[in-house]
Amino acid sequence: MRYSISIPNFGEFAAPEVVADVARRAEESGWDALFLWDHVVEQKHLRREIADPWILLTAAALATRRIRLGTAITPVARRRPAKLAREVTTLDRLTGGRMILGVGLGAPVDDEYGTFGDTTDAKVLAQRLDEGLHALDLLWSGEQVTYRGDQITIDDVAFRPTPVQRPRVPIWVGGFWPNKAPMRRAARWDGAMPAMVGADVARPPEVGDVQELVRFLHARRADNGLADRPFEIAVGGKSPGDPAAGRDMVGPLADAGVTWWDERMPWDGDLERAEPMLRRIEQGPPRV
Repeated sequence: MRYSISIPNFGEFAAPEVVADVARRAEESGWDALFLWDHVVEQKHLRREIADPWILLTAAALATRRIRLGTAITPVARRRPAKLAREVTTLDRLTGGRMILGVGLGAPVDDEYGTFGDTTDAKVLAQRLDEGLHALDLLWSGEQVTYRGDQITIDDVAFRPTPVQRPRVPIWVGGFWPNKAPMRRAARWDGAMPAMVGADVARPPEVGDVQELVRFLHARRADNGLADRPFEIAVGGKSPGDPAAGRDMVGPLADAGVTWWDERMPWDGDLERAEPMLRRIEQGPPRV
């Protein structure tokens, strides 16, 4: 099992120097990845201070040498695939092949899409997400690409240079479990980053729920002819800083087939503050 940290791109984490410090200290403390949220307004009535996640990831990239970096998650349906392909490629090359692209529909839909005159139709957004992922995969090939979907068009273009990672930067798909659609989508790509419906971030997911999720993902991988290819499953919450207690919490999840533990702060007054997350980072990951 490997271990990541997830932080929002708002509040105190909207400062690139703070994210650089978080990334550096996470690397020094033995964590394996840092994931940034990707919001433009989040809940707009809260009027949060929000920064662009790609600029924040650049700061993290320049402060580190080992840990992987990525988003959790990028709403591909509100992005132009050509722009996103260039951003992720540039960061993958800057980091020497350390990027992971976490993707999903994003939320809240009314605030993040409707505010800017975009559709809030879930079916249209899902179609745009799927076509956008296919477009990214094609563009990252470096070959001449023509693609015409219902939502996205690419006309006779080659994107170069390519990402360092081949055949592509890993794509991990987020979504709420036990909703099946996002996890079917995840099974077509390189990893799953599920959130458990009704789960409290202050405690881990129920092992039985995780076992059901893992079985579902592996079955869909087999249906897609991908059973023999690497696939990551990341679940998360808040783990205790005590090593023995952390092992007791995370160990059963590893036994169930989870490959990444993602450390997250509870959705409370500490969510936007850097100090509580830095304190937990320095205690080290809950290794099993």
